[in-house]
Amino acid sequence: MRQNEEETGNQISNPNNPVDASPQVPTAVQQSTFPTLHEYQTRSTVVHGALSKTSMLANWLPTGTLLTFEMIIPSVAGPGLCTPVKTTMMIVLLCLCAASCFFFHFTDSFIGPDGKIYYGYVTPSGLAVFKRDPGVEAPKDERYKFKFSDFVHALMSVAVFAAIVGGDRRVTDCLLRKHVKEIDEAMESLPLIIGVICSGLYLVFPNTRYGIGCVAA
Repeated sequence: MRQNEEETGNQISNPNNPVDASPQVPTAVQQSTFPTLHEYQTRSTVVHGALSKTSMLANWLPTGTLLTFEMIIPSVAGPGLCTPVKTTMMIVLLCLCAASCFFFHFTDSFIGPDGKIYYGYVTPSGLAVFKRDPGVEAPKDERYKFKFSDFVHALMSVAVFAAIVGGDRRVTDCLLRKHVKEIDEAMESLPLIIGVICSGLYLVFPNTRYGIGCVAA
């Protein structure tokens, strides 16, 4: 009997005995470093919604505009409540991105005699080059003159950007927090409608420009 008790005591006191190894419970600091399941689901929903709308409509946006928006908006929105400073910064960012979508559709390019590509903006009299080397003349062909289709493409680009932004909860929760439910209902079909309209307008007004960030369809 005493021998059994001694063997049991040796098993309990032995540090190498796996029976004595109790599972370590993470401390509060260690637990706080891992996001909760709800946070993972929220982040994945935001990212999935933005990417799904981006893949459908981004073809009508100048290259770099949407990328710039997606890179800057996390630092502008940030965690927590939407303060007046964040609201102002977000409005400025949206205005700059919308302006780039509109302006870049009035740009075009040509290859000079030296083999370099020169960019400029279209005018009623021809292409006004931003910066050109001596001896290089800006083309005055009909192709490089301002057309009504340029204005249509610019408006379409702004409408597409607005549709993508409307599906981003980081923006709607801050700027339109009182109408989030209505916006979510509208965004279920609005991107598809805008995509169909833009596709039809591109058939009527085909894009032939090779401007800054804009590739001809």
